[in-house]
Amino acid sequence: MEKSFLIIGAGEVGLAMLNSLYDYQEKYELELQIGVLVQPLANSIAKAKSNPRFVNITVETLDLVNQSTSDLITVFKKYDTVICCSGFSTGKGMQVKITRAVLEAGVKRYVPWQFGVDYDKIGRGSAQPSFDEQLEVRELLRAQHNTHWIIVSTGMITSFLFREDFGVISLSDKTVHALGDWQHSLTLTSCEDIGNLTIDILFHKPEILDQVVFVAGDTLTFDEIFNQLNELFAKEFDRKLWDIPQMEKEVKDNPDNVFNRYRFVFTHPGVTWPISETFNYQNNIPTVDLKHWVINNISDVL
Repeated sequence: MEKSFLIIGAGEVGLAMLNSLYDYQEKYELELQIGVLVQPLANSIAKAKSNPRFVNITVETLDLVNQSTSDLITVFKKYDTVICCSGFSTGKGMQVKITRAVLEAGVKRYVPWQFGVDYDKIGRGSAQPSFDEQLEVRELLRAQHNTHWIIVSTGMITSFLFREDFGVISLSDKTVHALGDWQHSLTLTSCEDIGNLTIDILFHKPEILDQVVFVAGDTLTFDEIFNQLNELFAKEFDRKLWDIPQMEKEVKDNPDNVFNRYRFVFTHPGVTWPISETFNYQNNIPTVDLKHWVINNISDVL
């Protein structure tokens, strides 16, 4: 299962995954076949090929949305391990379509796009309909025994927390909005750590197969997030609570607003877990906590 790898998608997580796979290959002097699947657009292909580290990469061009499942199968069957980093941006039903194609292709091992919360714990019918599709993917994987699978649960991607349109942390007006309660917590993992830890999990001995693996860069309450930002920026942020009745009303009034749904769903159980229960903690693998992510990625921090 360690000879050929296909990364689906060359976005933030996909590129981090490719970098981590190359780093692992160089560190342990392995000879791997590595491919990346991108949309058949000139800029996507150029982006994948422009990275000098990826000179020997195979760039697979495929329209995930419009091409048939048989077209996907033709590409997937060339690889031992497929890692999906396409995210939700490909649209409704795409993660199920990709998973079905992986299974029909007879891929030996699959890491689906599940880099997020504990969907089993959240369950069906949550504020975020796309989460139901994630559960359908899990059901497909668990119902068969030909393709091994590994689900890597990461919590929220750290960079997402700082999106102005998400609204939880606004650096522009120095405000922290707590979701539900100031003692409610979030598990956060950077894209780089998602890449590094996924590759470590794939090469771990003894093999990790057919299970959900939890990782984390940090787990913090909103109070702790607020205090850390005050310290890092040496400036008092404003504190505002978005309570559950308010968020429920926003979802009801604007059901098509994806960020209303995301804010509300991150008050549910299943979005956080202790660092001590993670693969990285149990294997003494260092990760980037919130404080160091901010220092490394936000220019006006002290």
